[in-house]
Amino acid sequence: MFKHLLVPLDGSTLAEAALPAAAYLAQKLDARVTLVHVIEQDAPQEIHGQRHLVDPDEARAYLDDVAGRAFPPGLRVKQHVHTAAVSDIARSIVAHEDELAPDLIVMCTHGQSGLRTWLFGSVAQQVIGLGTTPVLLIQPERAEPSSGFTCHAMLVPLDGDPGHEHGLVVAAGLAQACGANLHLVMVVPTLGTLPGEDSAAARLLPGATSALLDLAQSDAEAHLRQQVAQLQASGLPVTAAVQRGDAATTIIRTAEQIGANLVVLGTHGRSGMEAFWSESVAPQVIGRSHVPLLLVPVHRSAA
Repeated sequence: MFKHLLVPLDGSTLAEAALPAAAYLAQKLDARVTLVHVIEQDAPQEIHGQRHLVDPDEARAYLDDVAGRAFPPGLRVKQHVHTAAVSDIARSIVAHEDELAPDLIVMCTHGQSGLRTWLFGSVAQQVIGLGTTPVLLIQPERAEPSSGFTCHAMLVPLDGDPGHEHGLVVAAGLAQACGANLHLVMVVPTLGTLPGEDSAAARLLPGATSALLDLAQSDAEAHLRQQVAQLQASGLPVTAAVQRGDAATTIIRTAEQIGANLVVLGTHGRSGMEAFWSESVAPQVIGRSHVPLLLVPVHRSAA
């Protein structure tokens, strides 16, 4: 399980929304934590309405303060300031995967607003797209630093592709450590929610397409029964269901219905326009849900 958590911070209160989750997981997993601040080249004077940290000594003092106030005594918390100014924060964070060897990055989903974010994703989404380390994304809208974090119910969407189900392995280990209930969901489209070329085919052959979707539902139910049996045999409390509809919408609705504290998704990490055109589920969930998301990269060779 995760033994080294990396938490990028920019000095803003918004970014600190990731700290309760990092502290919670560090305690549950007996993991060490590294707080990271990257000096940005030609940085603006303010970030998210607060003064931007551009002086290395000031940044070190800030990380020391965070370590003392955000983490209980006894946890292993270190600080790292990347003093060489960089223009690409996301790439610098990813570069620290090799330098510091974390096995989980915990960060807040914030970035520049407007068209640029829509096209290219926030810093967090770029980190997912560029790196190979799982990333836990905390949504700042409902995650104030003082609000705490817990994990007693986890939602794991599956699609039946064995290459994507490494996320389930990670979720099972985390559920074991946190004492959480797992709920598995597979989403089969309806005629009205089929994407792209499939939608055009459905209009031409609605009867045949409907039959294929019903068959897909039967296959999904059989797959979930197998997964549930394996997880229950290991002692984990687990439930499962097949839902019909749009994948992202159904995942978000199901997370709300079961009171999920965490959604675990296997993802290829595509961000920006590539994700938009490929209709990748993860970016849609990121943009529309307030539930924390653990994104587990799927190596393209594995998929």
